[in-house]
Amino acid sequence: MPQKIVILTEGHTEPHAGKTASCVIRYRTSDVVALLDSTQAGRTSQELLGTGGNIPVVAKLSDVKEADTLLIGIAPQGGKLPAAWKPILLEAIARKMDIVNGLHDFAANDAALVAAAKEYGTRLVDVRMNNERDVALRKNIRRECLRIHTVGNDCSIGKMVASVEISRALNAAGHDSKFVATGQTGIMIEGDGCPIDCVVSDFVNGAAERLVLANQHHEILLIEGQGSLLHPAYSAVTLGLLHGSQPDGLILCYESARPEIHNYPGMKFPPLQHVRDIYEQMANLMNPCRVIGIVMNSRRISATEADAERDRVEQEMGLPCCDVFRHGVQPLVDAVLRRQIEVGKSPKH
Repeated sequence: MPQKIVILTEGHTEPHAGKTASCVIRYRTSDVVALLDSTQAGRTSQELLGTGGNIPVVAKLSDVKEADTLLIGIAPQGGKLPAAWKPILLEAIARKMDIVNGLHDFAANDAALVAAAKEYGTRLVDVRMNNERDVALRKNIRRECLRIHTVGNDCSIGKMVASVEISRALNAAGHDSKFVATGQTGIMIEGDGCPIDCVVSDFVNGAAERLVLANQHHEILLIEGQGSLLHPAYSAVTLGLLHGSQPDGLILCYESARPEIHNYPGMKFPPLQHVRDIYEQMANLMNPCRVIGIVMNSRRISATEADAERDRVEQEMGLPCCDVFRHGVQPLVDAVLRRQIEVGKSPKH
C-alpha cells in the first residue's frame, strides 16, 4: 500500500465534495503528506475538512518534497474526472507517482495516461474497476454470522464512517467484527471490498452476496451502505445491496439540517419513521430484519442542538441515536449485540 499520498481536491476541499479525501485522511492519516488545492494553499486539512491536523494544503506538486501516490479525493455526482485535472495527473506520473482513482472515469481507459504510466513505470489504480458477473444464489450463507447494514435517507451522510466506527468499537470490545467496504473510499481505507455502484445492474445483488460469503467467517459484519432508496439517481444500487447482503439489522443514517435530497432542490425528506418503514419492508423481502439504531450527522448544528435532537429522535423512534464523533458509538454497539442475541447468533448460544 502507498505510504506517501498527495490527495487531489483542487477547488473542492470541503466535507461533501471532498468526502473521499476526508475519510482517507481520517483513517490513514499517517500516509497522507498533503492536499493539493491551489485555491486553499497555506491552510490545513483540519481547517477545511475537520480532520487531519496539520496536513498542509499545497498549490502544486513541486511543493511536496517526497510522495509516491496521487489520490483523487473527490466523489462528484456521476464520478466524472474534471477535465482541468488531467495535466495534474500527467505531471504526477512524470514525477513517478502512482495514480489512485476512485471515479467512474477510469484512468486505464485514457490513452495519454496509459502511455505516460508505461513511460515512467508507474501504476494506474482504478478502484471502481471490477469483473463481477455472478447473480445472487442464496446458497452457503453461514447462519451464525450477524450482518448489520448501514442505510440512509440520502447520499454522503456518513454510512461508511458509521460502519467503520461501529466495527472498530466492536473489535475493541473483544468481538470479531469486519467492516465490509462497498464503495471506493471504503476500499481505499480497508484495502478490500467491492465497488457496488460500478457493478452491472444484474450482478449487484450477486456482488453483495459474494462480499458476505468472502467475509462470513467473522462473527459480525458491518456492511457499508450506498446511496438511498429515496434518491432519484442511486436507489437501484441501494436496493441491490440491501437484498444481496440480506442483513439481520439496519442502522439508519441521516444528516441534521439537510432539508432536501442533495442536488434535487425541492425534494424534501419524509419523516424518519417513514424512511425506517420503507427500509424494513424492502429488507424483509429477503431476510427478517429491522432498524436497530439511528446515526445522526450533526456537522451543520451546534453540540447543544445535537444533544437536543438526539434526545428527540430517540423518543420519537424508540431507538438509540447518536453522532458517532460527538456522542461515540457505544449505544449502537449495544444495539448490535442485542440484535445478535435476538436472532440467535450470539457465540454464547
